[in-house]
Amino acid sequence: MDKVLYLAMSGARENMLAQRAHANNLANANTTGFKSDLAQARAMQVFGEGYASRVYAQSERPATDTTTGTLIDTGRKLDVAIDGDGWITVLRPDGTEGYTRAGELQINAASQLVTGNGLPVMGNGGIPIVLPDMESLEIAKNGTITIRPLGAGPDEIEVVDQIKLVNPQPGTLWKGPDGLMQTDNGQPLPQDLNVALRSGYLESSNVNAVQELTSIIATARQFEMHVKMMKTAEENSSTASQIMRLS
Repeated sequence: MDKVLYLAMSGARENMLAQRAHANNLANANTTGFKSDLAQARAMQVFGEGYASRVYAQSERPATDTTTGTLIDTGRKLDVAIDGDGWITVLRPDGTEGYTRAGELQINAASQLVTGNGLPVMGNGGIPIVLPDMESLEIAKNGTITIRPLGAGPDEIEVVDQIKLVNPQPGTLWKGPDGLMQTDNGQPLPQDLNVALRSGYLESSNVNAVQELTSIIATARQFEMHVKMMKTAEENSSTASQIMRLS
């Protein structure tokens, strides 16, 4: 059978994967702190008998666009956004650290500081942050959490913990199936005291909805082209078989 069938098939497969990535990006256009996924594939020349004239489409490791979204003023003290580069450290269900830019923080029933998805926020000591009973709470630029204890006077404040903020080298994090960024080896990153937070703000998704919609249309047309190539390969094979029978 003509190898063009396999070439078209590999291209159609990559178009399907790209469609899934773009559709997921579009669905998360309004998700706080979401980073869009990049659909990556490369041409791989086929070597073997005959001329190296055929090229397969080969998947590459998924990548993520980590550019900063727009900071939105919410006025809510538990809302935080990274001002510049960096990530907020959270505890994943498997016990390892994950990294996010989604700063819609809450306090759960166990008095833990958690994200909007219920994941505990890690403190300076590498353990989840637990908050005592309090009258009010403030989060400083460096992630330090201060409270006014329950029943205390207006001038009495207490430092509870400091949110663990990290800033790894570019390209050292990748997005896991749970949507959190993580390291290759699963080892925790050191805290970076230069990462800054802005309390009362949230970071919007960095998805460009128009661009994603355009990409979906483009990949759909490419998929149709690959399907036509597979149909042509089938017709060529059928015609060749008829000629062989006649001979």
